[in-house]
Amino acid sequence: MSGSLSRADIRADLKDSLHDAASVLADPADFDRCLAAALAHLAEVLPRTLAATLTLSAGVSEYPVPADYLRFKMALWGRANTVQPWDKAHPGRLPDIYHVEDVLLMVPAPSAMQIGLLGSDYRFYYFAGYTLDETVAANTTLPESLRGLLLLRAQAECCKELAMRNVSKPVTMRDAGGQPKNGTPSHLYKVLLDEFMVRVAA
Repeated sequence: MSGSLSRADIRADLKDSLHDAASVLADPADFDRCLAAALAHLAEVLPRTLAATLTLSAGVSEYPVPADYLRFKMALWGRANTVQPWDKAHPGRLPDIYHVEDVLLMVPAPSAMQIGLLGSDYRFYYFAGYTLDETVAANTTLPESLRGLLLLRAQAECCKELAMRNVSKPVTMRDAGGQPKNGTPSHLYKVLLDEFMVRVAA
């Protein structure tokens, strides 16, 4: 399902949400770097589930992965088979799936008998990441419902970058009475990241 926001949209929201701190991360590449990290983390904890089909060939063990592939979820190929192991029509051990670089590795490779019994269309579910198109919202795969979570995680990443930039000259924020505040970038990073994980689990 296509989303309803673009990278330009969420970048502008992120910049506005940081208020004065946005002046430190003035380069659009800074915001994009934070958004990329946030998007990757969001995909790790709340991935999309998609379906795909591979065309099997007997004795062939390597097949291309979908472009947005993160992790294998489950195979549908052979699940409807009800033949008992002692029956001659039983397909035998079905392949295990491994992700090796840019290929899905099937071990053992599907045999001609298995393809004859179960078909050559290997349908499976996999976990996928998200994309943010720069300007065309219709090409974005992140749904509007996750906009707030992405923004929250990106805010945390921005605080992490601000903390790293101040590592050689730490700054403590104080109120008028001279008491330290829990407002340093490193502290805000932890607070925002904790809130993100709570909202993910809700």
